Amino acid sequence: MNNSPMVSTLSVASVPNVSRERDVRNARAGAAVRGLVAGALLAACAIAQPVWAASVDSLIKAVKFDDVSAVKKQLAQGADPNTVDNTGTPVIVIAAREKSDKVGQLLADNSKTDLEKLDPAGENAMMLAALNGDATFVNLLIAKDAEVNKKGWTPLHYAATNGHDDIVKILVDHSAYIDAGSPNGTTPLMMAARGGHLSTCKLLLDEGADLRVKNQLGMTAVDFARKYNEKDVAEGLQARLDSMPQSGGAPQSGSNGAK
Repeated sequence: MNNSPMVSTLSVASVPNVSRERDVRNARAGAAVRGLVAGALLAACAIAQPVWAASVDSLIKAVKFDDVSAVKKQLAQGADPNTVDNTGTPVIVIAAREKSDKVGQLLADNSKTDLEKLDPAGENAMMLAALNGDATFVNLLIAKDAEVNKKGWTPLHYAATNGHDDIVKILVDHSAYIDAGSPNGTTPLMMAARGGHLSTCKLLLDEGADLRVKNQLGMTAVDFARKYNEKDVAEGLQARLDSMPQSGGAPQSGSNGAK
């Protein structure tokens, strides 16, 4: 038996070297396996969630033409339901503006869609639908809990502006503020009077609108009718005003919560 110190030293020294080499090989193999697994996972994610390849322009066009199949396909491919066009107008507002009811329903059903998203003019989808007299669109938004009231101009202002009595009734029935004030205190009743919409004025008054309210320019609904040469409306509103009990002064508008 050889008890040479040299042999013992070599034998002892060689053990950790072999162990380190084995550890390095195992680490490299493990890294390679992890790399393959990570690559497979990324590939699976890419298949499960394809990247949206279509252009914004094609989505906007599909929305305008109420092409619900094309919009559905693009959403499935990753399109953002809150996409805006080159003016900053969201697709849900474009759909309301163009009366694209089928696309509107599709977007409203998407939990990622911001139903209150505004265009650069401060208008949302419900406001444009109200302006257009699109009861279907207004109702589908309300069914998805879209806000009927907002600060400043409201859907009720817009419905009254064009004399859409059915939309006015829908909004009022869903707690729209009857004397909502625009930024300068103009009410829906004033806008109806401005447009000469006698039936809309009557409906708003029957629902509790205050004929005596003045905006920040000191104008009432009667004043609006006179300024815009709506003689029949002015006479009808004045007659109704004359029949009301007189009070100390006309109330001022400006709060969306005013009744």
